[in-house]
Amino acid sequence: MTVYEPTKSAFLERAQRGNVIPVYREILADMETPVSAFKKVGNLPYSFLLESVEGGETLGRYSFLGTSPRAVFRAKGNEVEIEYAQGRKESFRDDVPIFSLRRLMAKYRYVPDPALPPFCGGAVGYVAYDAVRAFEEIGNHAEDDLNLPDLFFLITDTLLIFDHVKHRVRILANAFIDERTSASEAYDEAVARINALHAALARPLEISEQTLNSVPVRLESNFTKDGFENTVERCKEYIRAGDIFQVVISQRFRVPLSSSPFDVYRALRAINPSPYMFFLNFGQVCLAGSSPEILVKLTGSTVQLRPIAGTRRRGESKEEDIALERELLADPKERAEHIMLVDLGRNDCGRVCEYGSVRVDDLMIIERYSHVMHIVSNVVGKLRQGLDAYDVFAAAFPAG
Repeated sequence: MTVYEPTKSAFLERAQRGNVIPVYREILADMETPVSAFKKVGNLPYSFLLESVEGGETLGRYSFLGTSPRAVFRAKGNEVEIEYAQGRKESFRDDVPIFSLRRLMAKYRYVPDPALPPFCGGAVGYVAYDAVRAFEEIGNHAEDDLNLPDLFFLITDTLLIFDHVKHRVRILANAFIDERTSASEAYDEAVARINALHAALARPLEISEQTLNSVPVRLESNFTKDGFENTVERCKEYIRAGDIFQVVISQRFRVPLSSSPFDVYRALRAINPSPYMFFLNFGQVCLAGSSPEILVKLTGSTVQLRPIAGTRRRGESKEEDIALERELLADPKERAEHIMLVDLGRNDCGRVCEYGSVRVDDLMIIERYSHVMHIVSNVVGKLRQGLDAYDVFAAAFPAG
């Protein structure tokens, strides 16, 4: 007999406390991986995979695979569109679109289950750098030749949660109760989605062997060499004039792709395992990433930023690794850049935290990853009453 958690009677009791309640069943997953599962159920638009490798070699406890979102949130400039799974769409304007996302998410009163990990759904997506114009008064001089949304989020409905310690998968569907769906109906619909996802997982996977080869590719940049060097010189002039004190010149490379976007992510996760790995399939665009750092994190009322600046390669031996660490920590340029980012992090934290609560509890420690080591600090503070995660994001965005 299939066991769903919570039982329907327990679910109906929880429904008195909110309108979004997770329902799940647990299966053995010692022969299923997040990658194989994504190949089976995540190949349609609006799906994602979130993974983590800690210390460059230890797989994080949980991986999350999401598909079939309840809604899709997009914004370009001040134009916002929300597309619901039932086909209904809303379009309107908002000068700060991320606060429209806040209003959308405020409709959902989630009832947590202590047996589940902290993440069981929500908004998963990206905020592009150009979205900074919603928070800061800066010019709009960049050429927008890709014309992608500034914000793109999936409002998660159905999830696979891989527990790599217990070798089990929770197939989870969030039950949404509204004026058209009673609590009992929402539970039955969630169970039906769980069963459909379980059936998809049970399908055999067609194996296609992928090799990791170093082959010559022709990279096409959006800069010429002379154009890039001229931009560097202009930035130096801005620094000397006191107009700016830090700048990152973006350069985009293009290369023809003969494999699938997900295979690019598979190669990335093999070459550069990191604490924050993601693949987002948004249909018109796919994003693959592998990063050691967070932008900002809010846990309860604790705001956390972890500035990372200063890098060396890993040594071939323990002795060389230690020598490279000492060299990195003694480098005056690396130290100066890192301290500048710590000060920026303290300032960003102070914009939303209680006065006197901001502190640096780790300063210039070394964290090691698969190929490199970084200087890392940790800035924390207590969030002021009346503010939330969206205020925290607005204060910290963009990084540095």
